[in-house]
Amino acid sequence: MLKKLDEYRYIVPKSFREGMKVEGLIYANDQLIQAIEKDQTLMQVANVATLPGLVGRSLAMPDAHQGYGFAIGGVAASDMQTGIVSAGGVGFDINCGVRLLASDFLLDEVRPKLDALLDQMFRDIPCGAGKKGIIGLSYEQLDQVLENGAHWAVRNGYGRDADLQHIEETGKISHADFNAVSKHAKERGRDQLGTLGSGNHFAEVQYVEEIFDEEAAKVFGLSLNQVVVLIHTGSRGLGHQVCTDYLETMQDAMRRYKIQVVDRQLACVPIQSPEGQNYLKAMAAAANFAFANRQMITHWVREAFARVLGTGNLHLVYDVTHNIAKEEVHKVHGEMKRVLVHRKGATRAFPKHRPEVPKDYYEVGQPVLIPGSMGTCSYILVGTEKAMEETFGSSCHGAGRAKSRHAAKMEISAQQLIRELKEKGIHVRGASKSGLSEENPNAYKDVSQVVEVVHNAGIAKKVAKLIPIGVIKG
Repeated sequence: MLKKLDEYRYIVPKSFREGMKVEGLIYANDQLIQAIEKDQTLMQVANVATLPGLVGRSLAMPDAHQGYGFAIGGVAASDMQTGIVSAGGVGFDINCGVRLLASDFLLDEVRPKLDALLDQMFRDIPCGAGKKGIIGLSYEQLDQVLENGAHWAVRNGYGRDADLQHIEETGKISHADFNAVSKHAKERGRDQLGTLGSGNHFAEVQYVEEIFDEEAAKVFGLSLNQVVVLIHTGSRGLGHQVCTDYLETMQDAMRRYKIQVVDRQLACVPIQSPEGQNYLKAMAAAANFAFANRQMITHWVREAFARVLGTGNLHLVYDVTHNIAKEEVHKVHGEMKRVLVHRKGATRAFPKHRPEVPKDYYEVGQPVLIPGSMGTCSYILVGTEKAMEETFGSSCHGAGRAKSRHAAKMEISAQQLIRELKEKGIHVRGASKSGLSEENPNAYKDVSQVVEVVHNAGIAKKVAKLIPIGVIKG
């Protein structure tokens, strides 16, 4: 049923299932497409293609795997006037994202003090499911966070003004409205600001092992053997509850708008409907919470470096969101159109000379941060014009899960995993033994293979390869 376009692209034709309004396009090589075919990813790509108002293609990145309604690693754009917005097309962890900090230290300077550094970071950054943050927020303060995102954090002493220029949307989505967020969602998030969370979230101390693009690496402030920190977390319980609330709202509202979907997990409403607009306001508020969350963690990482190594002068390279729906202008069939791009487990990958790219990266392009699984390498790439032509300026977001959490947990004990990682020179601190087992590297696809597909397909280009030496897990 699939049509192979080339070594890195597969078409899902409209004949794949009844009701498809557009084609699907999957980025994968022969090995990755076999993994993708093992779950419901192909059908989910086809299901998304049945939604009203979609433009272009229903896309899946090489890290794609089965998700709620939309595949994780899925990208879809809908016409701003006639299209729909789907909470499942963003996901439960709204603005789950990745942030890269670059230090002034080289690997040999950090290795002798690595355990002390990890211990300090583990003390300073609250980690784990349901973990409370160091600061408690009043509801009034939380509303300010939801409205102002990372700007709130910087104004309150958690970071620098310069940080904001290196965050997608400068860390603040302007149309956020805290009034669109339920009291229950606020209650879940009120004491979780500045926390890492569980699952695949982490803070990793890494070093730059290889550079592929000298010019881009220099512009991003990266050099060989430089120690960096990658932070991966999102909007915690608040974002999860926003998604839960609006899935229910959308499922009820579809009857009024006479929208029928092939899978109830694809619940959606017209973008311009009151329900659609309220969701986008609430989603933006949750995204702002996540931006502030990563900003707070950045502050505590810097403090840990300062305590252990003498200086916390880590500059923010970039911060990208993985789970979001954003209004953007893209060329569709030769015509510039205003569309709502759903990126679920996918990273924005804009090229040089785009106004959204930070001024100091304008001649290079937007950094694309691709974390590996625990104990494996991560990559920095840069956005391309090809991505604008094919994927609404999008790329993959990670390795992509290959095994269920249950299967991964049965495969190896936490103690054995920690021992094996330490033998590779990777030290681990974890809040939960079962959480470590669930996230063992064998549970994920090969991130290098995923990145090679993206690079060779031309939708993002490799800049540098990062190797972990220390991992903090929730």
